[in-house]
Amino acid sequence: MADVIPTGQERATIVRRAVRVAVAAGAGFYPLLYGAGLPVMALYALFAPIAVGLLSPVPGSGRQRASVMVHALPPALALATLGTLLAVDTWAAVGGMLVVGFLLAFAAVGGPRPAGVGPGLQLFYILACFPPYAPDTLAQRLSGLTIGILLLTALELLLPDPPATPYRERIARALDEAARATVPGGVPPERLREAGARLRLSAVPPAERPAGAGRSDRALEQAGRAARRLLDQLATLAETSPTGTDAASAALLDRVSRLCTTSARFLRTGEDPPVPGALEAAMRDFQAERVRQATAEPGERPPAEVERRHSRVLALAESARMVEITTDIAVHGRPTEPAFPRRLFWYADLSTPRLWARRVVGNTTFRSVLFQNSVRTALGLAAARAVAGSLDLSHGFWVLLVVLTLGRTTAGATWQAVRQAVAGNGAGALVAGALLIGLGPHTDVYAALLAPVMLVAFSLGPLLGIAYAQGLFTLVVATAFAQIEPVTWRLSEARMIDVVTGSVIGLLCGLLAWPAGARSEVHRAMADLLRTCAELVPGTTEALLRGAGAGVAVGGAQAAPQPRADGSGPPPGDTEGHSGDRQPPAPQAAPEAVPDGSRPPPQPPPTGTETPPPVLPGEGGSQVAPQTLPGVHKLRLAEAAYAQYRTETPAEDTRTDWHAMLIAANHMLLGAHYLPRFGLRSPVDATDASAAWARTTARESVAEVDRIAALLTGGAPEPVRRRTAADDRPPAPLSVDLEVWLESLGQQLTRIDASLTAPQPPQPVTPSGRRTAPPG
Repeated sequence: MADVIPTGQERATIVRRAVRVAVAAGAGFYPLLYGAGLPVMALYALFAPIAVGLLSPVPGSGRQRASVMVHALPPALALATLGTLLAVDTWAAVGGMLVVGFLLAFAAVGGPRPAGVGPGLQLFYILACFPPYAPDTLAQRLSGLTIGILLLTALELLLPDPPATPYRERIARALDEAARATVPGGVPPERLREAGARLRLSAVPPAERPAGAGRSDRALEQAGRAARRLLDQLATLAETSPTGTDAASAALLDRVSRLCTTSARFLRTGEDPPVPGALEAAMRDFQAERVRQATAEPGERPPAEVERRHSRVLALAESARMVEITTDIAVHGRPTEPAFPRRLFWYADLSTPRLWARRVVGNTTFRSVLFQNSVRTALGLAAARAVAGSLDLSHGFWVLLVVLTLGRTTAGATWQAVRQAVAGNGAGALVAGALLIGLGPHTDVYAALLAPVMLVAFSLGPLLGIAYAQGLFTLVVATAFAQIEPVTWRLSEARMIDVVTGSVIGLLCGLLAWPAGARSEVHRAMADLLRTCAELVPGTTEALLRGAGAGVAVGGAQAAPQPRADGSGPPPGDTEGHSGDRQPPAPQAAPEAVPDGSRPPPQPPPTGTETPPPVLPGEGGSQVAPQTLPGVHKLRLAEAAYAQYRTETPAEDTRTDWHAMLIAANHMLLGAHYLPRFGLRSPVDATDASAAWARTTARESVAEVDRIAALLTGGAPEPVRRRTAADDRPPAPLSVDLEVWLESLGQQLTRIDASLTAPQPPQPVTPSGRRTAPPG
């Protein structure tokens, strides 16, 4: 049986696809063979819909697939021509197979649709490059191929699959939920987190995943992460403040709600974008009020719970600001307003050719999963062509067909597919052999059987699994070839030999060339990302604990140059040497260093200047220079590995929340970027216990990240023994923003850890209905 039982909608999709392919193949095959008497043209007209419609998993709606097929027709004709000409010599065909195999497999760098149509294009070269060498039949081959593809294209439009929900619409629906959740009790927290989980790329059909290299696709993927983070923050706010909120928080949440509603409409229609700077102005006002309250006398300051709520509200407003920027880029194709922090939007000002060049060059390395897959596919197909040609195997193209269709990205998955395919082909060969012996040369019977056999094979094969698909396809091959030329039961024998040969070659390639596949690469990239970003946590913690002006660097960086008292200062620049992320100089003199545990009084502006606005994320005035560049670099690598991982065949690992890992990395990077710039520092009534709690929590977060990274790389670490918890925090924190940031990070890491570890079995239930404690 199939490994995964298809749902009702999936079964309907499979049946519709089977009808389209069977009708297109029959509509081209029968008239050309029996009406025009052109067997070569008929064979290609039969094979083209099967190659493009069945063996190529082109994703998308009917209109999307029809567009892909029309665009694939010119390369298909070119490949069939090349194969026909290189069939003159075995080694010429092998060399062509090596180049064609690599290029078409590497075309997956362009996203799911090029990756889907690639196998079909491979098959047009494969079918044409085998003997007999017959360039005089080239016109018939190309005509049959064209007729088959155009017939299937027409049926894609006449009998389409229902379109899937676009990723833009998914984000828009998530933002609608977020807008309703800004009112206390508006949306239950569980529903918010479920809405966020629907933005995971693993829950999105391949055709709708933003996997391209252009600005819009990159921005959409980033918008999905920002929206999911916003939903999670709103869920946390609802759990921690379920009864209501203060006036200042309510005003900022109302602004966030309006932004979410406007952004959702903007994503759907492309019109009426959010008012630029409106949310940022509200955040400035909110931050000014926070600073005023934080610098008040101890008896006049709001309670710690109110300060924590203010911090959470400002943090979710920052996530909403990220949504605003990414939706702006996604719809317009480039930012209409400056996108800060620039390092997280490094792609926003690059041209589309440069972004594609980066995608291609970045994947021309042996650490790239796409490069590994391309090399494995090319070597397997070239080896199969060499073996089939050297041994003069009858119908040798079946050897390459097996290598192409049964090859997987891991050796284990390849072995599972090969084992089932050999068993299915064995059964199919026996049935086909008996059919050929029993019917003999009665082509009219084969003609009557071909159409229903195709419909059954193309419907039941995907539903029941590889073994059934291979066995039923053997029957299709037997009934089709029996009409083109006289055949005997040895046709089944030849197919069985070819299938076993191709299976052995494919299995050897899977064992020798990167047997772990994409899974190991995405595990390694995510582990490196989390470890690198975790290095920012202790430095960011110290930056806020030591108060303003302490000159603490985040992640080992030196303190940022401070302007002089007269307002002058060094020219703006990047303390890490990255010219694309320059920040303006601080608008006022740096405050003097103060003892730990206290906060300096507000400083009046220099004479003749206006009072500078409160500092917001991505702006100047930093007390420190966060060393975020290594983390951003690792984030790009992890995003690329994740995108590659999601363009491949659905993996067995469906529990692991890769999306949450990218969100947690962004959480650490953003915190290191903006907390030292505008996070509230230590109040005068803070205690040493608060500093100890923050430092211990930061160390435990790093330890938890190390545990997750070890799990990702195959280790079996012990659970982290947490000495701190939200309930144990001191009543007067040194920095409420730091506390909320660390707590949110801890919650995210807990969810990631849960997705990596197997769920515990339920405890035994006694006859009375009570669960018993585990033994011991």
